[in-house]
Amino acid sequence: MTDADALRSWIGRTERRRDTLSPWPLAGLAATLDREDGHPRLGDPLPPGAHWLYFLEAAPMSRLGPDGHPQRGGFLPPVALPRRMWAGGRLSFLAPLRAGDDAERVSEVADITVRTGRTGELVFVMVRHTISGPHGVALVEEHDIVYRDHLPPGAAPPPQPAPADAAWSETVHPSPTLLFRYSALTFNGHRIHYDRRYAMEEEGYPGLVVHGPLMATLLLDFAGRLRPGRTPARFAYRVLAPVFDTAPFTLNARPDGDGLALWVAGPAGELALWADAVF
Repeated sequence: MTDADALRSWIGRTERRRDTLSPWPLAGLAATLDREDGHPRLGDPLPPGAHWLYFLEAAPMSRLGPDGHPQRGGFLPPVALPRRMWAGGRLSFLAPLRAGDDAERVSEVADITVRTGRTGELVFVMVRHTISGPHGVALVEEHDIVYRDHLPPGAAPPPQPAPADAAWSETVHPSPTLLFRYSALTFNGHRIHYDRRYAMEEEGYPGLVVHGPLMATLLLDFAGRLRPGRTPARFAYRVLAPVFDTAPFTLNARPDGDGLALWVAGPAGELALWADAVF
């Protein structure tokens, strides 16, 4: 049983990182998204979601766990549950970040909640990132992380069906190369995204798992092409079910007031990720 009080003692911990927003990761992301015009220059604004390419943790190999993640403890609490997953988040875009900017990210453990559900114990950790550029705060992100135990076969709840009323839809073919490139761009060592044998034999997945932030980035890119020249003021998203490299999935959108409702639908029509973009 998780000691909730011990974990909640991590609330308020902060971490500060600085980075120079080099154009190269932006070129790598554009190539990964198959954009022919992805040749960023100094001073160009970062596309929404590109902040995930910076302020990266470079843990030595000796401090990695068997899943490829850095070992528990330090800034994030030492949750003992074996699976750590990106559950969603909320982004507020306040001002542009630009290629070449010197930037700072201040991260704070804002909340920790322990729950017991039908599949066992869950620990939710919310981290608030505040990213500042040369002219002050540019982006505030609330990142939700969930920890849980391995699920026995058949224990996962049935997926929710995706809406059938998309005004726009686009198919994505999640190849292993796509997942490897995104892992490399974000220095993400989690083996479920590139090590098929580990993902299937150790974690019980049917294939390689598509990253939550990659799905969110694909939806942000989709929204930008539907609303050219405009950047969302806010973007909130929640990962609801995994999708894998074994079959195509779709990006979907429909108008929602002044913004867009967006979602990822898996190959069986399941709702994998839901998002709202407010312009």
